[in-house]
Amino acid sequence: MSSGTLYDEVWDRHTVTELPTGRTQLFVGLHLIHEVTSPQAFGMLAERDIEVAYPELTHATVDHIVPTADQSRPYGDDAAEEMMAELEANVREAGITFDHPDTGDQGIVHVIGPEQGLTQPGMTIVCGDSHTSTHGAFGALAFGIGTSQIRDVFATQTVAMEKQKVRRIEVTGELGPGVGAKDVILTIIRTLGTDGGVGYVYEYGGEAISALDMEGRMSICNMSVEGGARAGYVNPDETTYEWLRETDAFRDSPQEFERRKSYWESIRSDETAEYDDVVEIDGDAIEPVVTWGTTPGQGIGISERIPDPADLPEGKRDVARRAQEHMDVSPGNRMDGYDIDVVFLGSCTNARLADLRAAAEVIEGREVHSDVRAMVVPGSQRVKAAAEREGLDEVFTEAGFEWRGAGCSMCLGMNEDQLEGSERCASSSNRNFVGRQGSKEGRTVLMSPVMVAAAAIEGEVTDVRTLREVAAA
Repeated sequence: MSSGTLYDEVWDRHTVTELPTGRTQLFVGLHLIHEVTSPQAFGMLAERDIEVAYPELTHATVDHIVPTADQSRPYGDDAAEEMMAELEANVREAGITFDHPDTGDQGIVHVIGPEQGLTQPGMTIVCGDSHTSTHGAFGALAFGIGTSQIRDVFATQTVAMEKQKVRRIEVTGELGPGVGAKDVILTIIRTLGTDGGVGYVYEYGGEAISALDMEGRMSICNMSVEGGARAGYVNPDETTYEWLRETDAFRDSPQEFERRKSYWESIRSDETAEYDDVVEIDGDAIEPVVTWGTTPGQGIGISERIPDPADLPEGKRDVARRAQEHMDVSPGNRMDGYDIDVVFLGSCTNARLADLRAAAEVIEGREVHSDVRAMVVPGSQRVKAAAEREGLDEVFTEAGFEWRGAGCSMCLGMNEDQLEGSERCASSSNRNFVGRQGSKEGRTVLMSPVMVAAAAIEGEVTDVRTLREVAAA
């Protein structure tokens, strides 16, 4: 097994006891909750007359079901209104801090934690959401958990887990123009497979990872679970500290920041750390990546051709054939030129301020294609406000985008933002499963924010680098 890694260090420091089942009982430093997975857990507590043990270590928001076009109450969807009302009642009774839409702090759970400084290196963080791995970008151990585990954390502030192996993923070199974090993680998942990380936690490193900003690191850690990994993390460094220094937690507490920093430094992976596996990815060779199928692992570089299922391993052939039939693509063709009906810029993967800035840079001075319905959904109310201060909303709306309120939106279609019929969507989200965006006939192509912007302009999947060359000419 691994030794000397951040994972080992943080795991050991948070171990309460070893259970007879062979699992470890871990203390949880931060419990994030939202409206979809917490009601049942609150109900389980009520049945047993148990109170939330450490409400100060739990933080709530609403994101999955909240409307992004009109957030006036009651919500138009009865189920959404019921879930919202139940969350309001539960957090009020338990004394849990809640980023209600009226506060100006509401947003996607994996956006608000980092932006407020709740997410910190060396913490254990859990949430009833699979993309909790996002928080690993700060050097935290962050896991998605199920409803019964949410109940356990409410009651005891601990969770039982099996320790995983650690795979070091070294991304070498320098990313080229038009290539970003989303392309890196899609390349990793394509290389290792959607189940390649089962039994592992991924540690991301190398020159290309070190050069990324925190938003990019969060995008990569966010999609660790799409590769089967239990979690993913990046060791904290000066980039991490610069982000945290400006958050609510430390902006007015420089002495506390320095005290915490010494701890954060102590949990970094040792230079002599031993890993269960090491994989090297050539960052210089990565180009903009898009998906051709119905899993995040079915991706190709924009210049590559869609694979022939007959050339794939036997166990992947039937899945590939079904995916190509659903997506209406053929082996040997390229995704460049694939018609797009809807453009979605949002999700916990790519809806932070840096993502919106990058997309706006491509959009500015251009217009959304006449056949495209395009929307921008900021990841939080703070992101939305910051973008509006910079005038990014005007760049998008003048080009023909809808500028929405904060929420998960079309990433998973648990709200009014959904695909219709067999629409084709260029999406900055994390999953392209059949039916994920609200229509079983809908077709989703995953890509980076700048590639989404290029698709909006051209009405088809387009290499963003060609647009930037035009702009520079």
